[in-house]
Amino acid sequence: MSDNTLPPSAPTPVRPQVKARKARVSLVWLVPIVAGIIGLSMVIHDFLNVGPKVVVSFLTAEGLEAKKTQVKYKNVVIGTVTDIELSEDRTHILATIELNQSAAPFTRADSQYWVVRPRIGAHGVSGVDTLLSGAFISADAGSSEKTEKNFKGLETPPPVTFGEKGKRFILHTDDLGSLDIGSPIYFRRIQVGQVVAYELAKDGKGVDIEIFINSPNDQYVLTDTRFWNASGVDVTLGAAGLKVSTQSLTSIVSGGIAFREPKYSPDAKAADGNAEFKLFEDQATALAPPDGEPKYIRMRFNQSLRGLVVNAPVDFLGVNIGRVVSVDLDYDPATGSFPGVVGAVIYPQRLGGANDKLKEQAGGGDEEEQTSRILGRFVERGLRAQIRTGNLLTGQLYIAMDFDPKAPKIAYNPKSRPLEIPTVGGSFDKLQEQLQAFVDKLGKIPIDELANNLNGSLVELQKTMKQVNTDVLPQVRGTLQQAQKTIGNANATFSDDSPARQQLSQAMEEVQRTARSVRVLTDFLSRHPESLIRGRSGDAAPGSYKGSSSSREIAPEPVQ
Repeated sequence: MSDNTLPPSAPTPVRPQVKARKARVSLVWLVPIVAGIIGLSMVIHDFLNVGPKVVVSFLTAEGLEAKKTQVKYKNVVIGTVTDIELSEDRTHILATIELNQSAAPFTRADSQYWVVRPRIGAHGVSGVDTLLSGAFISADAGSSEKTEKNFKGLETPPPVTFGEKGKRFILHTDDLGSLDIGSPIYFRRIQVGQVVAYELAKDGKGVDIEIFINSPNDQYVLTDTRFWNASGVDVTLGAAGLKVSTQSLTSIVSGGIAFREPKYSPDAKAADGNAEFKLFEDQATALAPPDGEPKYIRMRFNQSLRGLVVNAPVDFLGVNIGRVVSVDLDYDPATGSFPGVVGAVIYPQRLGGANDKLKEQAGGGDEEEQTSRILGRFVERGLRAQIRTGNLLTGQLYIAMDFDPKAPKIAYNPKSRPLEIPTVGGSFDKLQEQLQAFVDKLGKIPIDELANNLNGSLVELQKTMKQVNTDVLPQVRGTLQQAQKTIGNANATFSDDSPARQQLSQAMEEVQRTARSVRVLTDFLSRHPESLIRGRSGDAAPGSYKGSSSSREIAPEPVQ
């Protein structure tokens, strides 16, 4: 047993009791603790929502502000611009955008970014809502499987956004004209799409235009659909009067394209996406029947070609069968003249059924030989090309091919290439020659001599008129007065109560009595002709009357 162990009988020592103190926290520390918890939760929330970062380049930072400008898709915020800085070459700016975690699709390689600002253009006014809220960056996710961190921003909003239903098509044309991105596409004067892009053709000889037709109107684009440029105003002056046609006011300002299928395409089907078509210049050309293979011909004219331009029509008996493709000059050393050489393309298929019949008569061989034989027969019958006036106001010319029975015979070479058509002088040139000949004849007239003679005649006529006024007219006036007096005397003489009139009446009565006596004597002699020899008898005493009361006779005295 150790020394420290107490005996069992020893009493237990008593220890003093110590009271425990309760820990108390001051309310002052609650505020920073709560703030820290909130800040930590915000940091955790932001960390969980932090998405990828992308850098977009723009030409200018107009309207953009770091940590303020938002990035939106369909008016939903998907990110914020965190930094803006100049590029190393100082040609553009670099905007760093911090996207939300849900905006990961906007890092695809074909995604698009553009700044929404107020814009006024040919297609209307856009971005008006940014006048109060400020500019923002709009985004459109692509469909590529690759991702990118650096993008080149668009300076104008894209006409078609990702996910919009419809089809894209490619149009080929010689030049862009007034078309631009956003130019409308019309089908039966209803806008159904727009131009989304354009670029030069790979060979540099044309322009490839990409268009987008919205669904469900894309079903009307068929394999035989014809597209034409509907920009501006189409003015036509014909027999029916003046016609003005346009698709809409927008197409006049910013251009437009229209399309329609021709009526002679019964087997056309819906075109696939990215199908290629030709863009025609106008509706008439687009909807015309197919022209077939063109044939090149050449014509030589010994006259001025002023007014004849490329694309001028070539007519055959009034039917347009081709167009002029070149107008050049040649030199003839034999005559020292410069004849005009006109090249043209003709489309025999435009003659319709007549072309088929001509091919049957031409016989076998390739098309070039058939065409040569057909033209040879026509030339023998008097086929000639002639330049005629298509418009007297503008002086525009065209080439007319017609038969002239009086045309002189010309040797035709069927093996020459290109085929050459003989020509005759234009009707307008003949009219000019006739007018010139008439002017030459007028120039030969001695106008000065005629004028001098006319002046001399006028002087003599003036002297004559003066003499008439001074000498003849007074005499004529006196004669007229004398005639007036004579007529007055005659009127007085032959009046009813004038003596001359009474004497004339008495004389006429005496004449009448004398005529009656002569008639009675004539009757008596016709009955008694012997009285001219024997004399009068007793019963025919002078003054006696025989016969009835109705006929009295006077017996003549006997002749001594």
